[in-house]
Amino acid sequence: MSESFNPSRQFLRHTLATVAYRGRKTLHDAPASFADFKSADSSRTAVQILAHMGDLFDWSLSLARGAEKWHNARPLEWDREVERFFSAVRKFDDYLASQEPIHAPIERLFQGPVADSLTHVGQLAMLRRLAGFPIQGENYLLAEITAGRVGPDQDAARHEF
Repeated sequence: MSESFNPSRQFLRHTLATVAYRGRKTLHDAPASFADFKSADSSRTAVQILAHMGDLFDWSLSLARGAEKWHNARPLEWDREVERFFSAVRKFDDYLASQEPIHAPIERLFQGPVADSLTHVGQLAMLRRLAGFPIQGENYLLAEITAGRVGPDQDAARHEF
């Protein structure tokens, strides 16, 4: 069995596609003013959360390559930060799709940065509702999510409530 078809590796790729799908839904059509929205004075703005999510996937890739590096990026303008997030997810997914060895336990990659990103997608969805820009509910069990579909424009059929 080739390394790229390792079932754990493929499941992690499916998880990245899930993060990207939910991220697309949460980020799509968010007004520019949403970038600076926050729920309290001491909380992060939406664009700060999104920048952190990009940092998480940059870190994930560095862990997978065996050269761990963390960087707290300064948030970019909203649209550029959205692009950066999807680019970071794509680079990590491309690495997982390759024959390159993964130098970190896949379970740890999931439980740390990948699971953290799912938390932050949920935070952004909640912030959208609080800001008056709610997203449509969806039955994610029926969503067409496929490993490798991690770009910002890879729309799939939505199963809205």
